[in-house]
Amino acid sequence: MNQPLPPFTCVHSAEFSELLWTLQCTLVISIYQANKIIYISAGSSESLVQLPQDFEAPMGLAAEDNRLAVATKDEVIMLSYVRALASSYPRRSNTSDGQYVPQAAYYCGELKAHDLVWGRAGLWQVNTLFSCLSLKDDRDSFNPKWRPRFISELAPEDRCHLNGVAMINGHPEFVTALGETNTSEGWRVNKVSGGIVMHVPSNEVILRGLPMPHTPRIYQNKLYVLLSATGELAQVDTGKGSYEMVTRLPGFVRGMARYGDYLFVGLSQLRRKSPTFSDIPIARESPFCGIVAIHLPSGTTVGHLRYESVCQEIYDVQAVSGLRRPGLVSPSALGEWNSSQLNQRASHSELSSIVDGTGK
Repeated sequence: MNQPLPPFTCVHSAEFSELLWTLQCTLVISIYQANKIIYISAGSSESLVQLPQDFEAPMGLAAEDNRLAVATKDEVIMLSYVRALASSYPRRSNTSDGQYVPQAAYYCGELKAHDLVWGRAGLWQVNTLFSCLSLKDDRDSFNPKWRPRFISELAPEDRCHLNGVAMINGHPEFVTALGETNTSEGWRVNKVSGGIVMHVPSNEVILRGLPMPHTPRIYQNKLYVLLSATGELAQVDTGKGSYEMVTRLPGFVRGMARYGDYLFVGLSQLRRKSPTFSDIPIARESPFCGIVAIHLPSGTTVGHLRYESVCQEIYDVQAVSGLRRPGLVSPSALGEWNSSQLNQRASHSELSSIVDGTGK
């Protein structure tokens, strides 16, 4: 009789671990279906190390300058990287090169924040439930700053499934949504081909008819978008209002991070009993859940990781630079340290270097 696989069992190509080892980076993925954030690092050029931690329904992630922001079901949680805490992790001391530790949590209620990104004005949220872009602050649940011109009012109705934002020079430039609709969950009627890309400064739609666009990103002054319903990575011509396919992938694509010349793209399986997914084109194939590495200049797939248990849907993917094996502490695990350990292990000089951006 076959024994069930351990949670988060995965297989990977030799090229995938070798790439992470060579790049000296770590991937961070959010899995809202399993209530996990997972750090994926190369233990060597031939092996991977996973570190899963509990976060309630995590979706959007923002990783930048030794800090990580996580959008959970009801909160946005801020974590900071502290190298000195590597030796004090109670279970396995000195196995990581530092720890990401929670520093603040902002209670905002359920906003279904699909994307987070730091900009010049602060931390931007793609506030999917209220169909707007908002800023996080310590006074309000959210501070609305922009909404599509066809959204008549802010209401908790997920009217167009606004889901992603691409930044230029620290400001929102393009967004993706699954519909140009102004009724409660109106995007569901034509979800397979009703997707749009909008230019934020002009509030104009520049591209229509897309199959569930997600994760718009600017790389080398070019706009890339994931077309989830068809499993495609597309490059958008923002002037002509058209796009061309870069490559096609075996899954529902969502979540993408660039490191050097490489893209790491999240793939999900489908909830076959859900009406949201049962009739989309990729459902006719056999998608898998995992991460694919793409060489951006050539558009070729150069490695993959595939989950075989528990994990079925990946939402976001981020790449953390310069760290071979960082640790990650969830808010629920803070009790494993006492306050004196936290205070003694992180010196004043190190904390200062983290604040001013010079620390690692």
